Amino acid sequence: MKAVQYRSFGGPEVLEITDVPDPKKFHDLVLVRIEAAGLNPADLGFQSGLADALVDSHFPVTPGWDLAGVVEWSGATTTGFVPGDEVIGFVRNKAQHYGTYAEKITAEPRQLLRKPANLTWAQAAGLPVAGLTAYQAIVQALKVTAGDVVLVHGAAGGVGHLAVQIAVARGAQVIGTGSEASQTFIESLGATAVRYGAELTEQVRELAPDGVDAVLDAAGRGSLATTREVARADARVATLTGAVADHPGTIDVGMNPERGGFAELVELVEQGAVTVHVDHVFPLDEAAHAQQLLAGGHARGKIVLQIREEV
Repeated sequence: MKAVQYRSFGGPEVLEITDVPDPKKFHDLVLVRIEAAGLNPADLGFQSGLADALVDSHFPVTPGWDLAGVVEWSGATTTGFVPGDEVIGFVRNKAQHYGTYAEKITAEPRQLLRKPANLTWAQAAGLPVAGLTAYQAIVQALKVTAGDVVLVHGAAGGVGHLAVQIAVARGAQVIGTGSEASQTFIESLGATAVRYGAELTEQVRELAPDGVDAVLDAAGRGSLATTREVARADARVATLTGAVADHPGTIDVGMNPERGGFAELVELVEQGAVTVHVDHVFPLDEAAHAQQLLAGGHARGKIVLQIREEV
């Protein structure tokens, strides 16, 4: 089968497409034929070696955690999936070796859920990591409820655009920050869009004169400093960027599949309350180009590898 791999740490330039053996089967695993794989900033971080002190890498490494695909085989002791089932998955192992930038992968059943029928393969592949991160941030960390005024920094990004929709679905009034070019897109998600720049604080204050109730920083770039100028004194604040040292009380959101929320997220998608915007789709052999675009940080929504053609 075809897979994208890297043999040493580095940027997109270290990726190469190669032929590798099909995954070996085991009685408690499920073999999935991958239709599409989502890209995430974590792919770049792990590939660069930033997590080398924490996670073992067995080279060559196939990157990627997100997938949408079809079950080809299920082990004798697995339950819940049979060949032909359409699934999505967040497949991350304790060590880096096998990933989703490939035509097939074996996964534990707990890493998979049914694919929402109202999403394309590309959309479905972009949901697991970004969607679960957004869900855990909005629902579990910030505990957003109806009537809250929520500020989402980076509202057009992979996590941000899903966080906006989840907050709106919970009855919140959402203000989303983004570039001038992203304003219409952010508005289409159900938020009121405001522009990055010197007038950001003033724009938010006009929309929420009493201050916002909750803030999600999915952008970085000093967003937390701006947050303190527009948030209520008792506002809940969370960040995906790890920039909490200078901002006491801020929740550092690190997505954890053990915290749950995946099934609830899929239900929101099937209800039509949340969808995945795919900005760019690349074939497997253009994975390096896809990562370059991801590294630029200007994509709206998700970037996806289409392993097989949509039908």
